[in-house]
Amino acid sequence: MLREVLIKDDENILVHGRTVPGRDPAVLLWGGSGIELNVNGTELWVDIQACYSNREPWIAIEIDGALIARQIVDTERRWIPIYRQKEAGRPTRVRIIKEQQAMGEDTDHRLEVWGFKTDGEILPAKQYTKKIEFIGDSINSGEGSMGAKDACEWNPLYFSHTHAYPYMVAGDLDAEYRVISQGGWGLYAPWNNMRANNIPRIYPEVCGVCDKDFALGGVHEANDFAAWQPDFICVNLGTNDDGAFHNPPGEDEEGRPFKMHMTGESFENGEYKQGTDYDPADMKKVQDAARDFLKLLREKNPNAYIFWCYGIMGDGMEPPIRAGLEEYKKNSGDSRVEYLPMPPMTEETTGSLMHPGPRAHRLAADVIVRRIKEIAG
Repeated sequence: MLREVLIKDDENILVHGRTVPGRDPAVLLWGGSGIELNVNGTELWVDIQACYSNREPWIAIEIDGALIARQIVDTERRWIPIYRQKEAGRPTRVRIIKEQQAMGEDTDHRLEVWGFKTDGEILPAKQYTKKIEFIGDSINSGEGSMGAKDACEWNPLYFSHTHAYPYMVAGDLDAEYRVISQGGWGLYAPWNNMRANNIPRIYPEVCGVCDKDFALGGVHEANDFAAWQPDFICVNLGTNDDGAFHNPPGEDEEGRPFKMHMTGESFENGEYKQGTDYDPADMKKVQDAARDFLKLLREKNPNAYIFWCYGIMGDGMEPPIRAGLEEYKKNSGDSRVEYLPMPPMTEETTGSLMHPGPRAHRLAADVIVRRIKEIAG
């Protein structure tokens, strides 16, 4: 006999990821956010609904630490079967994971989960040994980590959190984790020079990548950092700042033309012609942004060890990032911060959308896992 268990009524059910207050329903916004439970029933169903206008959310289903399924979620609220015919009385750990990043341009995009049906009991949830926060752009979001190498259509189909390095690192280290990432966004400037799209600006909010017309209230409220403090933070920002130097102007927050410059660049007959070298003044802006973001991260996460993980898709911003990191350490006396070079993507490890594939993510994960194990002893 199946009985319904509401997430709002059972504290044994874990909700992973930054979200708005309340669990009726539990709202999944960021990639890698999810619902986890330990259940001893022979059968399990989830009551779930997708909300979106043009960027549909997918879920991955993990059972006892192994990926079992991946699928689109319908816009109609419905019961989805997770498993059947399991051995009675044997605990099964289930995690339902949001595969796509938050989609800031889609004012409805999210997953809503109300509860479960099972013929068993919801047992106390798994206790994790570490907490890790991952901050970044499309690389952290797993863009291109699924799909054929020649797939170049920008589509949520090709975003897979469970094939990206944050998921791999957390699994290897038995860690609870959160991901704050958005494709195209930068440390100081995004790839298209639309200046407002930088991660430090929205980091203090629950889900600040969502625009002002987002259909769900609370996403722009201050995040409760005291409720969830990471042991480690992995920042992977700078790739899109590099792109900003090589792309036409965008706009700043006031609607004025904005551009990260290359020396010798020009506009001829309405067309942008790239320059040859990074403008030193604009590189200094990236350096200052790195310094200031580390200061913000330390303010919000006083005990975390912070890595700046960079270089998977080019390392053009390594000099200003390293300079900003060293400046921060010198000014603050904070020794729990370090730069961690990432293995560069190669022809063999490229995935779809010209982004890192699973092999590239695995190599990056190995570097981070090894270093965290060294620090943790």
